[in-house]
Amino acid sequence: MKVAFYSTKAYDRESFDRFLPDSGHSLSYFEAKLDIHTVSLAEGHQAICSFVNDHIDAAIVKKMNQLGIRLIALRCAGYNQIDLHASAEHDIKIVRVPAYSPEAVAEHAMALILTLARKTHKAYNRVRDNNFSIEGLTGFNIHGKTIGVIGTGAIGRAFCRIVKGFGCTIVAHDLVEDDKMKELGVKYLPLDEVFAKSHIISLHCPLTPDTHHLINASTIAEMQDGVALINTSRGALIETKAVINALKNKKIGYLGIDVYEQEENIFFKNLSEEIMQDEQIARLMTFPNVLVTGHQAFLTKEALEQISQTTLDNLSAFEKGEKLINEVKAS
Repeated sequence: MKVAFYSTKAYDRESFDRFLPDSGHSLSYFEAKLDIHTVSLAEGHQAICSFVNDHIDAAIVKKMNQLGIRLIALRCAGYNQIDLHASAEHDIKIVRVPAYSPEAVAEHAMALILTLARKTHKAYNRVRDNNFSIEGLTGFNIHGKTIGVIGTGAIGRAFCRIVKGFGCTIVAHDLVEDDKMKELGVKYLPLDEVFAKSHIISLHCPLTPDTHHLINASTIAEMQDGVALINTSRGALIETKAVINALKNKKIGYLGIDVYEQEENIFFKNLSEEIMQDEQIARLMTFPNVLVTGHQAFLTKEALEQISQTTLDNLSAFEKGEKLINEVKAS
């Protein structure tokens, strides 16, 4: 199958090229993001492969149908960026990679917590300048803290196992409670109680209409003063303006994010020689207690291998007319 591969990075090529010879597929790598102006690059292909910030709306789906595209292969787990109803209307199938090394994202969430707790990023910069003072580097113990986990899917469960080893009390909220997590000692509570009891809150839930701006002025008010908030899931789970206000009044004591609700035109790009036009993320990065990474939580060798293999398997299943076990459908 001939596939138009959008938003290509060097690590995508390296990972997919390892498994491509045995797959029987041909990938046309495009660095361009998929949008209404670049969708025409898919002409002559039977499928497209897109990433998390390739927003596929009804107009793009319509154009894909005109080009003869029959499959959208997402190399990510999330699919909120796609108009599922438009895809169904034009009989374009959608497949995804539902799980790729959940430990990769969970470990990154823990890395954000550890960095904020012990200020190792600041210590690193100081020592590089031959400044060995430890004034202002006082941190806090993670041991003994109550960790709130919002969402106990594959990544949330991996995160729970990690923080259990730090001697933390774990409270969680999910629409479906997990018995194995209960055996681990995780206590499921209503969302407002998780907010109220937690010293650290880590988000591991999908972005849906119900979870959009889950973290807002009202829910922040339910949290403890000085709470640490971590988001490695989807940027729009957090209402950025409300979080900025909470950082200013010290309601939120620490913020670690690998995602941002307006990341589409910022992340995965080198903007070091440009003036940041997004005032909210520019404001966030002025806080000394905020740590921002550029959507790299998934970026491990193991995860990239799993993404490549699953994506190519999804393509093969479609080509052979087999059941699409990773298909996404409109509800």
